[in-house]
Amino acid sequence: MSSAPRVAAVTGGSAGIGKAICADLLAQGYEVISLARRAPDIDHPKLHGIEVDLMDRAATAEAAAELARRFEVTTLIHNAGVIRAALLPDVQLGDLDALVDLHLGAAVQLAQAVLPAMRAQRFGRIVLMSSRAAVGLATRTSYSATKAGMIGMARTWALELAPEGIMVNVVAPGPIRTDMFHDVVAAGSDKERALAASIPVRRLGESEDVARAVRFFVEPANGFVTGQVLYVCGGTSVGSLAL
Repeated sequence: MSSAPRVAAVTGGSAGIGKAICADLLAQGYEVISLARRAPDIDHPKLHGIEVDLMDRAATAEAAAELARRFEVTTLIHNAGVIRAALLPDVQLGDLDALVDLHLGAAVQLAQAVLPAMRAQRFGRIVLMSSRAAVGLATRTSYSATKAGMIGMARTWALELAPEGIMVNVVAPGPIRTDMFHDVVAAGSDKERALAASIPVRRLGESEDVARAVRFFVEPANGFVTGQVLYVCGGTSVGSLAL
């Protein structure tokens, strides 16, 4: 376990939560590969970038093959996400398909690509980034459905892979102050202030809050925790939330 290579792939690593996760892993001594539409802007000798649109299955397959060819990945964090908010009458099936490809399909493709390296080491850590919205939130039909699907998928993988030393867990954030969040709730707005006041801890989350949760799950010593969901949500998963 202690000799397992600390090489982590992080999707959506160029901004927001993904960028915070990359920075945190780099601080822990990991070699980190960001898979995102843009190159990461962190200047670090152990940070690498593979530019890819993870909603494109063919492009994701190419990126996954490159990742497996160039790196011996034993830690995979699938963080990339998109919301596509709409009330039920306005939900577009094209949006649902796109989020299935991004949240679920890309997770499968990347996990399949790195699994041989994990099996060879008999060690692996997979963290899927779900959302507090998995328990339900207005305007989130496609987002909530696919983020909830990630939880079921992770639990299934946890059962399949645990005998090989591969732990699979889920972090479910929200609401977190990121560009994606502010696309829905304007920064500094009355709506943002009201939302923060409605959260049990009385503040919005920060990307670093989520990165610390990911750090726990990927730590090599934590080999007796698998198939679990950790909500990093200020208590909103046990209360109510109105955006």
